[in-house]
Amino acid sequence: MAMEIAHRFINSSMFVRVGKSRIRNGVSGTARAGLSSVSAVHIPRRRLFMQLAGFGSVLTLLNSPAGLAAPLPQMKEPQVIRTLKLPSGVRFQEIIEGEGPEAREGDLVELNYVCRRANGYFVHSTVDQFSGESSPVKLILDGNDVIEGLKEVLVGMKAGGKRRALIPPSVGYINETLKPIPEEFGPRRSLLSHANEPLVFEIQLLKVL
Repeated sequence: MAMEIAHRFINSSMFVRVGKSRIRNGVSGTARAGLSSVSAVHIPRRRLFMQLAGFGSVLTLLNSPAGLAAPLPQMKEPQVIRTLKLPSGVRFQEIIEGEGPEAREGDLVELNYVCRRANGYFVHSTVDQFSGESSPVKLILDGNDVIEGLKEVLVGMKAGGKRRALIPPSVGYINETLKPIPEEFGPRRSLLSHANEPLVFEIQLLKVL
């Protein structure tokens, strides 16, 4: 279409100027008579053709799907981490699902953990906060060795996985012999001083032994 417009106007390269506007040579005689400051302006055919050709390229661009704005990349929906609530009142989230063997009640497992108060205050961890070195603990998943709430979170978890759990005091450190508990006096005392409040455990299950 742009090429047809170009050829149609190539044969008539005479335009008239009225003030700052241009009127084609085909304007009526009456109109020409009423214009007092009309001056003829000659536009070279090559220049006119290039201008119209450029206009045609714009039309082609707009009519082509490729000329439209590039589609926005598809945004991935953020992963929603669900919180599961157990009958005991324990709440936990599956942060990373492991791919190793699944822990069952009575199994011996090896894990790292970070324990915090519900307000985020740090209590204890098997991973050194400064060096990053870890001292994993081994627990037997029964009610006589580990706190009940933590056992409930670990049972069904796969090696290599991570979970975050909020453990109420009713299934937490109901006595001082339950694990996990620090061997050092200071950290042990700090942990047991918060035994009557909910505790947050972030657990990484390393192995099912």
